[in-house]
Amino acid sequence: MSLAQAHSIALVGLEATVVEIEVWLGPGLPRTVLVGLPDAALHESRDRCRAAVASAGLAWPSQIVTINLTPATLPKAGSHYDLGITAAVLAAAGVVPKDRLDQLVLLGELGLDAKVRPVRGVLPALLAARRQGVERAVVPAGQQDEASLVEGIDVVGVATLAELLALLRGQPVARPTPLPTAEPTPPGAAADLNDVIGLGEAKWALEVAAAGRHHLYFHGPPGVGKTLLARRLPTILPPLAVSEALEVAAIHSLAGERVDGLPRQAPFADPHHSASLASLAGGGPRIARPGAVSLAHRGVLFLDEAAEFPTKALETLRTPLEAGEIVLGRSEAQVRYPARFQLVLAANPCPCGRAATPGAACSCSPMMIRRYAARLSGPILDRVDIHQHILPQRQSLLRAGPPGESSAQVLARVVAARDRQARRLADTPWSTNAEIAGAYLRSQLPAPQDVALVDEAVRAGRLSARGVDKVVKVAWSVADLAGADRPGPDHLRLALALRQGEPLPAGRPRPTAEPPRTRHAA
Repeated sequence: MSLAQAHSIALVGLEATVVEIEVWLGPGLPRTVLVGLPDAALHESRDRCRAAVASAGLAWPSQIVTINLTPATLPKAGSHYDLGITAAVLAAAGVVPKDRLDQLVLLGELGLDAKVRPVRGVLPALLAARRQGVERAVVPAGQQDEASLVEGIDVVGVATLAELLALLRGQPVARPTPLPTAEPTPPGAAADLNDVIGLGEAKWALEVAAAGRHHLYFHGPPGVGKTLLARRLPTILPPLAVSEALEVAAIHSLAGERVDGLPRQAPFADPHHSASLASLAGGGPRIARPGAVSLAHRGVLFLDEAAEFPTKALETLRTPLEAGEIVLGRSEAQVRYPARFQLVLAANPCPCGRAATPGAACSCSPMMIRRYAARLSGPILDRVDIHQHILPQRQSLLRAGPPGESSAQVLARVVAARDRQARRLADTPWSTNAEIAGAYLRSQLPAPQDVALVDEAVRAGRLSARGVDKVVKVAWSVADLAGADRPGPDHLRLALALRQGEPLPAGRPRPTAEPPRTRHAA
């Protein structure tokens, strides 16, 4: 009889636990028993590991092989336990020294040809392992760059089972050849805000949203530039801080995406309007995986044709919009994923898209228009800070004037506004205006001057209590862009217009020259 131990990581959402893999070899007819709440992929690990050991020219023990994954009450899912199981079995059989597995975490899937294949969640697993005192780890060679983002852990990548055996025997392992650096994007190929001609009010609303991380709702007829504007929002958002980039990379690693380095630009998720509830919020049979709301963490979640999304899927946004995280419960585990995203909605006014459009004949009945608008519920729209109605251009774009401001020019103002917020909120858990709690907003920050306009909107029923906080937060963002120390009446008037989707008051400097427009009734 022989006993050996190895270690791996169990992931339940972004929470990780070091799992002890115990292997016992005992007398009896040859068979392999795996216990410790494994899922289907892990239960099949016995056959993968046995075939990989044979491909490496070794023999699987011809005894009873009992593999126990401790803690036994914690659900285990995934194929990344293969390396740890194989190493523990070979150590129990005396092929490799048992003491070489001490304080070593192994992550990787084995193919039948004994090659080590990539797995999901290497980055969050090692981040959690570091917090629990782990100092050494073995990962698939193709994910060594991803694993190396975790400081304080000595990471070795192995491409085959033979390399793992050499490592455990104290022999040198050749480092994998670095991947070639991707060619830089040619100048002019990337999206830029100056691609959008005209639409000065909508561009300014986008700038205010970027400055304070406010949610935004574009509505108007098809083809006016709603999608064009939304896709350029990431180009005017400040680069991610290192801590934010690690959060983003960990979520994308858990979702199975390749992570070659720390992302610097805010992520952008744009699920199709046919997306299911599980793909938007996250889901899975035993342990839910992250959905689009989490993949957009610290970035932008863009829902184009928002009124076409399933109602249940849209309603799942209520909690993450307020809490910045989403909790998904399953029969065996409850997981929490961060979901502090910036929501951008885009929708047409009616099924045909021509309602309330000057010069266009709408073919929809009033009931059809009301039903279409009702697909975006009041509670969802009440959580959106800025509403912007976009009207069609009044002239052809073929003879457009000089280009407007570039993303770099707008980004400079957004960064300056974010710096003002960071200094003001230095001793709080928040960093942007949109995140500030209502109680702190009203009790700790100077109140805007002349709130008569807001009082009138509340009395008229156009603003809810949440809406008042949203208006004040947007007013702070407008003031930050203007370099003011406190929102004044003009800032509050602009914020109220942005909140209610009304024409912006005159006197605001426009980033692009365009004739003033009037609002047309439906």
